[in-house]
Amino acid sequence: MTPQFDYFIILAAMRTGSNLLEANLNAIKGVTCHGEAFNPHFIGRLKSDALLGVSLEERDHDPSFLLEAIRQAPGELNGFRFFQGHDPRVLEPALSDPRCAKIILTRNPLDSFISLKIARETKQWQLKNIKRRREAQVEFDAEAFMKYLNRQHEFHLLLSQRLQQSGQTPFYIAYEDLNHLPILNGLAAWLGVSGRLSAIDKTLKPQNPEPALSKVTNPHEMEQALSQIDSYNLHSTPNFEPRRRPLVANYIAAPKTPLMYMPIRGGMEQPVAKWMATLDHVEIDQLLTNQNRKQTRQWFQSNPGHRKFTVLQHPLTRAHRAYCKHILNTGPGAYPKIRHVLRNRLKIPIPGQLREGNYPIEQHYEAFSAFLTFLRQNLAQQTAIRIDAAWCSQSQVLEGMAPFALPDLILREDEVTTALPDLARRMGHDTPPSPELSEPDVPFSLAEIYDDNLEALSAQAYQRDYMQFGFGPWTPLRDAE
Repeated sequence: MTPQFDYFIILAAMRTGSNLLEANLNAIKGVTCHGEAFNPHFIGRLKSDALLGVSLEERDHDPSFLLEAIRQAPGELNGFRFFQGHDPRVLEPALSDPRCAKIILTRNPLDSFISLKIARETKQWQLKNIKRRREAQVEFDAEAFMKYLNRQHEFHLLLSQRLQQSGQTPFYIAYEDLNHLPILNGLAAWLGVSGRLSAIDKTLKPQNPEPALSKVTNPHEMEQALSQIDSYNLHSTPNFEPRRRPLVANYIAAPKTPLMYMPIRGGMEQPVAKWMATLDHVEIDQLLTNQNRKQTRQWFQSNPGHRKFTVLQHPLTRAHRAYCKHILNTGPGAYPKIRHVLRNRLKIPIPGQLREGNYPIEQHYEAFSAFLTFLRQNLAQQTAIRIDAAWCSQSQVLEGMAPFALPDLILREDEVTTALPDLARRMGHDTPPSPELSEPDVPFSLAEIYDDNLEALSAQAYQRDYMQFGFGPWTPLRDAE
């Protein structure tokens, strides 16, 4: 029977019991863990300058040499320990390789954080002789602990996502499990090796077995600080929207000035594109757009000093524009199938055909209110209708841009009339034009129907955008000027 794994990686952090886990794995016949093989300061063991015939210099030049040496080393199965600060070039190939067994070692982060501070204070990182134990109390630093906690969370989130995406299952083992023989033998069985442990390795002794409160000089401050930590993310805003890809083909670059507009659908595409054309004294169809990723990267490279920008709208403005343009409208730009579902199944009072006199402002208010309620459900993926780019969260659009390129300037709609000319002046234009604002929505403007109820419905639908960008109550742009 072909073994399932060629080698293993222990994904852990300092002071989580990785030395003890390694000692027990090395006690299994045919298994060898080669320490911190990719620690940037040594190779495998402290003060070592070579491992499995690979020198420290060779490893630093190309870590794949050592990774392959571990894979091919004698015995049934070889592996190594990997911490966050180790060579990041190793993590991706190991996580991507289904022939690499992933062992994820965890410990209560408070215990590992305090243990790390004590080890740094006493300079004692392992204990084999209890008579040589060094004791110390340390001061608990709430800010440092939060940074430590966030780093651990980000690391484990990365591991979880990468393994889920590739359909791999790791073996999770906790610090408290390291003294349980059946669990360690279960790990051996999962690894697919023939050897088993008859007893736990007792070489290493626990260094700080006392309760956490007794190890710090300020236990009351620690208790108070820990009570403020939101372990269950009570204040987070759930996000059920699907991830969005960057719509690179929609990006617009000026042909002369090194400016690129990365539009958010449903926003100011037309006014900004018109301004860019006027700025460079060209027709709007001469702007550079509909380019693929390769062409866009070439534009980046051939335009040093370029600036990329996007424009945010108030969520209520954007929702009203999407409703008027895509749902209420039956001409160009309309979404007839979605309109049909909203009108006939969800009973939103949208007229079959919009004619003068058959759609009073009171009905518009009622229909748009119902549309905002639909958006709250739609963005939470509670409807069968797609989350369209014209009304998806703007924060989700920006996150989708990030893997390809980020705008280095994020403007608000109410500031473009001054911010864009200022940007153009910094790009060498003495008398740049002022951009126009978007045309008012028809048949009724948002200003004609706005009230606190619409604002509340918008805030419920777009919680993440209100939180991320700090939007306040809507105000008419023209009045603001």
